[in-house]
Amino acid sequence: MSGRSAVRSSSKLLRCLASFLLLYAVSLSSATVRSEDDQGPRPLRTISLLELDQLLPSGTHLLINRGAIESFLVALEGTPPDWPTVYGRGHHDPEHDERLFNLNRARDAAREENPTLTWRIAFMWVGEVSHFDAETRSYAIAVGPEFTRTSWGVVRFKPEEVPSNLRVRPDKYLADWIDWSLLRHKSVQVSLVMVGTLIPTESVIYDFSHEKEGLGLIMPVVRVEQVEILLVQPPASGAR
Repeated sequence: MSGRSAVRSSSKLLRCLASFLLLYAVSLSSATVRSEDDQGPRPLRTISLLELDQLLPSGTHLLINRGAIESFLVALEGTPPDWPTVYGRGHHDPEHDERLFNLNRARDAAREENPTLTWRIAFMWVGEVSHFDAETRSYAIAVGPEFTRTSWGVVRFKPEEVPSNLRVRPDKYLADWIDWSLLRHKSVQVSLVMVGTLIPTESVIYDFSHEKEGLGLIMPVVRVEQVEILLVQPPASGAR
């Protein structure tokens, strides 16, 4: 083999080796991300909402009822939007989308540097035990948003990233009760309490409800840091 051929072969080998190492690094990184996203089975809490503070970071604002949510919106936004003007003649109004866009942009600019943006808040979603996962020996949880009617419109807190693959591993007593309930096609409802802070930009999204014409929809967007799962109606002692 000539010297020039040897150099070409050596360069080709180095390029192949570099490609292999790059692919290995990417696959390793992806595996790490997946493992971090999967938090594993969580405890199933049976405490009441009145005792919830003991699970939350100090200073967390608990936004799980109409009054607390409205106070939060006043601190963050000042006054509700003029929904009738924004809605106009509805979705078929050619200027409807532009008015909604302008509302969102104006509100984004107005809340800049508002200290409420840094509040740690807790809000609720609804959930239900869906099935037992034999591989992880835990119960999978199906979740969905909670809609709260307020004087501002309907409020739906929106996680920046919806927690996925939520599972709980209850103690034996609760596990037996859940198995008994699922076997009889009884719903086992849970509440998801999510804790976090508003994202820096587009902290609140304004839209209209798809359920009722002209009804304003307000979606605070939260970067979630903590999730707690509470059993809505724990079984009474000796139940079944």
